[in-house]
Amino acid sequence: MAQAGSYPQVSTAGDSVVDMQRRTKIVATIGPSSEDESTLRDMMAAGMDVARIGLAHGTLDEAIERYQRIRWVSEQEGRPVGILVDLPGPKVRAASFGEDPVRFHADSTVELVVGSDRSTDSVVEVDYDGLMDDVLVGDTLDVGDGRVVLDVIDKGGDRLKVRVIHGGVLSGCPGVHIPADRLRMSTPTPSDFVALDAFIELGVDMVAISFVRSAHDIRRVGTEPHPRGPLLIAKIETRAAVQNLAGIIDTAGAIMVARGDLGSECSIEELPHLQKQIIQQCIAGGRPVITATQMLESMVSRPSPTRAEASDVANAVFDGSSALMLSGETAVGTDPANVVRTMDRIAQRADEEFDYELWAERLAELRMTDDSTRDAASITDAMTMAAWRAADGLGISTILAISGTGFTVRSMARFRPHARIIGLSHNARTVQQLTLSWGTTPVLVKDRGSNEEMVRQAVAVARDRDFARSGEIVGILAGADNRSRSANVLRLERVP
Repeated sequence: MAQAGSYPQVSTAGDSVVDMQRRTKIVATIGPSSEDESTLRDMMAAGMDVARIGLAHGTLDEAIERYQRIRWVSEQEGRPVGILVDLPGPKVRAASFGEDPVRFHADSTVELVVGSDRSTDSVVEVDYDGLMDDVLVGDTLDVGDGRVVLDVIDKGGDRLKVRVIHGGVLSGCPGVHIPADRLRMSTPTPSDFVALDAFIELGVDMVAISFVRSAHDIRRVGTEPHPRGPLLIAKIETRAAVQNLAGIIDTAGAIMVARGDLGSECSIEELPHLQKQIIQQCIAGGRPVITATQMLESMVSRPSPTRAEASDVANAVFDGSSALMLSGETAVGTDPANVVRTMDRIAQRADEEFDYELWAERLAELRMTDDSTRDAASITDAMTMAAWRAADGLGISTILAISGTGFTVRSMARFRPHARIIGLSHNARTVQQLTLSWGTTPVLVKDRGSNEEMVRQAVAVARDRDFARSGEIVGILAGADNRSRSANVLRLERVP
């Protein structure tokens, strides 16, 4: 039996094979509950495509140790698993509540002070020096992604007095949401750059930039463009980011819809519509897009999700998400592998019901904008559209996309073809980055030099790895030469 996320073959009328498994990717956060080798293996077998390491908790040394362990287990298992490092950014957090969760009751009063030592149910210390200047009486503060909501009723001296308007339980060092337009903190922060340098030296695949407000924040990172450098993922979690979305999409390598802080910046009734709009713009621009935050939240402590959570996951697939992200569910939950298996089942079923024809038709007239060379982008756009039409019209079940940078593969993936996409690259970093791309099986191949040799190798890989049967016709997308920046060759080849 095939593992979750793999591609079993079933017979069809034309002697071809089709992919009947999940196409929407799964990003899972690694934390205390999931960092051991055994659990990592179980999560990979369950369908984890990308492992996320959040740097908001723990030390840099601990994060590096997790990175090295994930990479080692992935190599031992013989399957590419991308690694995404999530920089904290200018995140304001409460000091630790200690080992035991603390409950806040509605209508009780609490004091907020600047500090980073310890928080209690009566005094919450906040690690932001501008707390007294930037928070105003009448502000509403979400703590822990809205688990507790506070109303600022007075300020004086060195503390804020707040009333609990929505009670709940807090643990660890939860985030305290302060309107982003008031924060006097740059993105990325100096500590972000320290962590970034360490992980770039290790060869990290993807880096998420928190609290992005404009394309300028992405450019400040200053890394080499992917795949020489990491794929930069802009987290959309501020109102300014929504307003500057077009420029951010054009600059970043991928986008994350971070619904926790975004939900604090906008009204709750607007959040579902913003999610759809952001996803649509990302796919139109050829960018992978991750939907994140509280997708299966109840599974932190329960063996199964709520009905509403299952619907949320399915609807994120229907919206067009390239990937779905698990946070606390796998970082600190009781059974991380079970959470991944559950996400795998829900997403797979939603993929089966996805309206692929309608989606592709809506995109057919859009132009790609994710390359600095407009001509290259336009050519690749036209060729991937032609590949989608050929695969759909001729019943082709496998598209072999040969790409040094992954650009061609991401362009193809945005059309959501029925055919499986095999992303072949001689660049190991590209292969790792393609683990985030919808419906793509990334494969590392040798650099054969000439286009003809690369095509011959791709067809052989498809046959030898059972992506296609002998006698089946496959579609091949490639450049006219192995160093071309655009996909300007589309061929149909019969597998020998």
